[in-house]
Formats: sequence, C-alpha cells, structure tokens
Amino acid sequence: MILRSRSLIALVLATTSLASCGGPGPAEEPPLSEEAMAAVTDNAGAPRKALAREIDDLFEMEGLGDTRALVVMHDGQIAAERYGEDYDADTRFVSWSMAKTVTAMLIGQLVGDGLLRLDAPAPVPRWQRSGDPRADITLRHLLQMRSGLEHTEAGDPPYESSEVRMLFLEERDDMAGFATAQPPEAEPGERFEYSSNTTVILADIAARALTESSDPDERRRAVSDYLHARLFDPLGMDSMVLEFDRAGTLIGGSLMHADARDWAKLGELLRRKGSHRGEQLVPRSWVDEMVKSSPASPHYGLQTWLNRPNGEDEHPLFPNRAPQSAFAMIGHMGQYVFVSPEQGLTVVRLGHSDAAERKAMLQQLADIIELYPAEGR
Repeated sequence: MILRSRSLIALVLATTSLASCGGPGPAEEPPLSEEAMAAVTDNAGAPRKALAREIDDLFEMEGLGDTRALVVMHDGQIAAERYGEDYDADTRFVSWSMAKTVTAMLIGQLVGDGLLRLDAPAPVPRWQRSGDPRADITLRHLLQMRSGLEHTEAGDPPYESSEVRMLFLEERDDMAGFATAQPPEAEPGERFEYSSNTTVILADIAARALTESSDPDERRRAVSDYLHARLFDPLGMDSMVLEFDRAGTLIGGSLMHADARDWAKLGELLRRKGSHRGEQLVPRSWVDEMVKSSPASPHYGLQTWLNRPNGEDEHPLFPNRAPQSAFAMIGHMGQYVFVSPEQGLTVVRLGHSDAAERKAMLQQLADIIELYPAEGR
C-alpha cells in the first residue's frame, strides 16, 4: 500500500513537472463588450461571436485609423451594424471617390435609354473640332480611365495636381471646362490613369444628354431629378445629397453624401445585377460591363475597382483573401462599399485612415469577410 501511494505521488509530480515545462496554455480572449455583441444580429450568416470580435477589432485596434460606420449585409439582410462615437445611422458620410461608381451607374442608365453609346466618340463639343486627336476618345475610354488626357490625380506639391486645382482651387467653378481642356499625353485606350477629372467629364456628358440648356440651374435640376427618379428614390435612399459646381455640373467623382445604410443599398443593387424588387434600375448588361477588367488594368472596370490580381505588390483590395469576382466602390481615406456576389455579401466601411493605416485596416476588413463562405451564387 505504501509503495502504491508513493507511485501515485511520483506520477502526480511528474505530470505537474511536464505541464510546467510545456509553458502556459493559449491565452483566453477578453470577453466581448455589450456594444460589440449588440452590433451583430441573430441571423448574421456567420458565427455571431467571431463576427462581433472581428468587428470590435476593426473599431478598437490601434493602427487602423478611425472606423466611423460599418454595415454588413448578407443575403439582403443586415447582419451587423455599428457606429463610432459621435456617429449614427442618420449621419451622412462623404463619398469621395465612391461617387465615381454612382456616376458609372448614371451613364449606364443613359446608355440603356439610348441617349449615349458606349463605344462611340465621347460627345464633348470642344473635341469635335477638325484635327483634334481627342475626337477618338470614346465613352468606354473615359469609364475605364484610359482617355490619354493629361490629368494628374496626385502631385507634389498637392496643389499642383489636376484634381486639387479642379476641386478646390482656381478651376472649381467650371470643373468640366478645365477637365475637357487638357491636352492628350497618350493615345486613347493606351494606358490606365486614375483621374477624378475624367469622371467630371462623364458627369458633364450626362448633363448634356439630359438637357440642351447651358443654364447651371437647369443642368443641376436635370441630373438631380433623373438620379432621384431612376435610382435613389426606388431604392429608398432618402439621405443622398449631391454636390454640383457653379456651372451646374455634378461633381461625380468626389462629392456625394449619404448615410451608411444608403451606401449599402447601392452595393446591394450591384450585387443583384441592377435589379431591385423586380425592377431593373440599371441594365443587367451594364453591371456586367462595370465589373469586366479594363484592357489597361485588370483590377479596374467601369469606374469600379475589381478584386483581381494586377501583377503588382500594391492592390486596393485583397484578391488573395476574397473571391476574385468581388468588386468595390472605394473613396479617399478609407471609404469602401465592398460587394462579393459569391458570398451574398455587401460590406460598407466608412471612416478615416491614412495610407499606412489603410493597409492594416483592409486586412482587418478581410478578416470579417472571410467569415462568410463563398457559395458560388
């Protein structure tokens, strides 16, 4: 009996010693706050606690910038929704370049109405003069950011860039006039160059298609009425506010304002190929064109960013972490409407992240998206 007791004691001691040699077990994750759990619905389409934790990290982790709003839609339903301090569901958020994709939808509707043609020369009056090489620029070239015009999106110093001069400095009263006056620096279609000036040209073309008047108020009214009647009102987008320059041209590359849920409605419309409650608001064939790769840039379509490899280290999305059929509306300082049809997913992230923070923030956003399986819808 004594020998057996000594053996048991020795076994216990040995086990304790081995356990201590192995080091501590995995650290327990901190408990989730009530705010974190409240952000996720009961029918989230993903593990509820895991989704709440990834969203919490997006809002709370250092080095990601300031996330001010997040809306996750899965199969047409809100799966999660959360806002930063001082922001809520009624806050209008500026689009920055997410507006470009909205402008592409507008152009698609006008093409569907027979008012514009995708592969015809762009109807810009000053380019139609005899011998002007810009007469060969088509609507498709403009939509795919390969017009060949001398547009510099970012300059050093910044105030010398075409974008800043157009939006904020001496050219802000007649933005399309400035943008269309720029000379060519490459053959139309030859190369990709991202440009807010190009989208303002598209907005001016839209106004000319809708009214023959040059009166700023009439131009503003024609475009605003059309967009509200044909896009915003049918979607129930009550928060959308559009900005126009003094010439009555929609600032279609940069300045639209809407709440997070309304941005999600636009993403959902694109996920459904332009259809909403049985009504085809944007032609299905046009949405297909929007998400086709440009010949000059595999990760860009018609004013829309694509989640496809571009052969470079830098990418605005994450093709290694989500289906390559996914696409996004992207705006300055970290505005995203990410759409993944294969996952039945639309994710809106709005906030403020600089260039370094944006890289880390995108990977955290991908952590959220990876919780949803791709089902080949």
